[in-house]
Amino acid sequence: MEKTEEQKARRKEMFESFDPNGNGYCSLAEIDKGLDEVGLNEIFDCKPVIIRAYNAAKSIGSKKDGAGSEDYIEFREFRLLLVYLRRYFELWQMFDDVDTGDDRRISLEEFTSVVPRFEEWGLKLEDPTAEFEAIDTNSGGQILFDEFSEWAIRKGLDLEDDDE
Repeated sequence: MEKTEEQKARRKEMFESFDPNGNGYCSLAEIDKGLDEVGLNEIFDCKPVIIRAYNAAKSIGSKKDGAGSEDYIEFREFRLLLVYLRRYFELWQMFDDVDTGDDRRISLEEFTSVVPRFEEWGLKLEDPTAEFEAIDTNSGGQILFDEFSEWAIRKGLDLEDDDE
């Protein structure tokens, strides 16, 4: 995501369209509605991606006032939101590749069956079972998207065929 003045102006215009009351803050609901209105929900039709990206972006930096702004996205965080949307959508594609049961959970069997895919994404797993157990932070016997995305970011996984 470029940081040129032209790109900044385009982001400002988009942010303002997402902020219907003009208060300088966007809630998760406003972001979701804004993505829908600009047609991005067709691409990002995935609530876990939007939620993760929103939470990551709103937690960056200190807020300029204490008036509840920590619960919203300000314009200065909006570029990061867009970057995070792209990154988490990529992670969602990986997650979906592994989740062959399409239940939004990855079992040990699903995880171990796609070990070659992890190598394509830049990670050689020596002990897939131990890695699965380490990712499954809530010990639920399944890997959820939140757990997978945190692990994938730490490990530097990257789709081989994405365009930056």
